[in-house]
Amino acid sequence: MKKIKAHLIGKTISSNSAEAFSLKKKSSFGESFSDKIIYSIYEAMFLLEKEKLEIYFGKNVLTKTELEKKLQKIEKRFSIKYPVFKDLREKGNVVKTALKFGADFRVYKKGTRPGIAHAKWIVFVDSETNKISWQDFSAKNRVAHSTKKNLLLAIVDEEGDVLYYEIKWIKP
Repeated sequence: MKKIKAHLIGKTISSNSAEAFSLKKKSSFGESFSDKIIYSIYEAMFLLEKEKLEIYFGKNVLTKTELEKKLQKIEKRFSIKYPVFKDLREKGNVVKTALKFGADFRVYKKGTRPGIAHAKWIVFVDSETNKISWQDFSAKNRVAHSTKKNLLLAIVDEEGDVLYYEIKWIKP
């Protein structure tokens, strides 16, 4: 498969190539919108690293370093959230944003797809140096419970390694 040509315009990375539509159907990368596939910033970086995507900014193709700088301006927490996206995706999960839930990601376990099944986890990403209160923890747990998903806390250390904590409701 040849590289997908995408364009960064403002905060949006999109492509209208046949390859983009094919990859979406095969691997659930991107979202269909009109006649284009719109990529999350995390999907775009992941696909660029895997050499499946080249991203144009004007007439220039962006390097990984150039794209990373631009994405940091779009999302201040990009450097902490991307390692989680990458790790989950490399494990075969489909990872999508979860802005409407007030979370970082929603994750469909390996073998399931958005639109066909519900996400199994809702993910909140944090740094190992950050502390959260019991009220924050409780709020995250309530979001997961109300959306019928398991809570997955992704803790990223200073080297970019990720440790996960899965929280489930138990009925006594």
